[in-house]
Amino acid sequence: MADQQTPETPDEAAVEPEPEGEPIKQRKNGLYPGVSDELAENMKTGWADTELRDLEPVPQAPHTAERRARLSARFPGERLVIPAGNLKTRSNDTDYPFRASVEYAYLTGDQTEDGVLVMEPRADGGHDSVLYLLPRSDRENGEFWLDGQGELWVGRRNSLTEAAKLYGMPCEDVRTVAGVLREASGDVRVVRGHDAGVEAALADKTTAERDEALRVFLSEMRLVKDDFEVGELQKAVDSTVRGFEDVVRVLDKAQATSERYIEGTFFLRARVEGNDVGYGSICASGPHATTLHWVRNDGPVRSGDLLLLDAGVETHTLYTADVTRTMPVDGRFTDLQRKIYDAVYDAQEAGIAAVKPGAKYLDFHQAAQRVLAERLVEWGLLEGPVERVLELGLQRRWTLHGTGHMLGMDVHDCAAARRETYAEGTLEPGMCLTVEPGLYFQEDDLTVPEEYRGIGVRIEDDILVTEDGNRNLSAALPRRSDEVEAWMARLRG
Repeated sequence: MADQQTPETPDEAAVEPEPEGEPIKQRKNGLYPGVSDELAENMKTGWADTELRDLEPVPQAPHTAERRARLSARFPGERLVIPAGNLKTRSNDTDYPFRASVEYAYLTGDQTEDGVLVMEPRADGGHDSVLYLLPRSDRENGEFWLDGQGELWVGRRNSLTEAAKLYGMPCEDVRTVAGVLREASGDVRVVRGHDAGVEAALADKTTAERDEALRVFLSEMRLVKDDFEVGELQKAVDSTVRGFEDVVRVLDKAQATSERYIEGTFFLRARVEGNDVGYGSICASGPHATTLHWVRNDGPVRSGDLLLLDAGVETHTLYTADVTRTMPVDGRFTDLQRKIYDAVYDAQEAGIAAVKPGAKYLDFHQAAQRVLAERLVEWGLLEGPVERVLELGLQRRWTLHGTGHMLGMDVHDCAAARRETYAEGTLEPGMCLTVEPGLYFQEDDLTVPEEYRGIGVRIEDDILVTEDGNRNLSAALPRRSDEVEAWMARLRG
């Protein structure tokens, strides 16, 4: 990999060394150190004119405009500032792949680093939205070939005119936004935690309490998905289904290597059909399946064990699926594995049936937990009656987690929403949530028979609340134990 900060030159001896302590981007007479005037002039000329391309608006542009209108109505007369965030260093001079903040991408459709959406209040009501972005790198000052973030290093950025067409609002140079914000008067709110420079420019104009109210409202806006979002979630799920099929086909190779083979196989599907995985894939074989967020994925994959695969493809527009299947590595459940799996399946069936408009959000969790508590009492692992078990939460030794969560641009979406609108709220058409009960018997749990120890089972699907009930977006993946076995046999030939 070429150095990120200074391009190589054909004649290293001709390059002046950097003065000690001087930033690599420090220019002399408008040029970078070590660049001759003749080379600098040569690099300014001879390039085809590609300043303006004929671009269509991003598909979500009508939806982002409607979202900004709703936000405007909630905070009349106030300046609203929503940053995309900045690149984060991975190590030395390499960065993590950039992912724009959810609030910013939700309101703009843009995903580039350093962007800032500013909604300026109008005197007659409403807001004028301005998107501040990095323009194309400058060909006059050498930025496009000498800067580590220049066009010849990381690719062409859209011009501001092109960006305005794409996102449906005026675009300005983000290098001016700090000055604009410092000079702003009146009430201002900013989404914190994404851009320290933006927050510094507004340091004496906002309060944590006011800014948190903006973040909460944006989180609650996402509780109900619009048609575009539902379509993107279905795309994410469909790609995820294909990723799970990919994994089943290579389980023999995973047995010869490790859980990493499973992780890499699913990641390939995510990168080919989407932006990335929506979260770290959990490829948990054998007793690792009892660790809820096992993402090390460095363990063996053995015939006779179960594989718990919890993974989701993230679309190019940043919507993610979140699906889990637990499957026998060799294609056939043992009697005990099937008993535990079927109990989780029955609990999930009860949970999914409870997802419908007008139901309390927690109804699906309570329905699933009741089934699991009944099975644990039936198996003699807990002393009944079931009502006592549920009242004291005794089943949680083996169920551990809640039965689901909202899903969208974040895998645990709408996390800043108030409890009264989320966990204590009511389900509405357009909400999308996971239903994912599980049973986990730890390897060192002496309260259960030895044969139970090291078995973990979770089944998870992405459920859309509809006008008349619900729709399982991930129904293409089999769930019943006999269906899972038949599905695996078909894929493995």
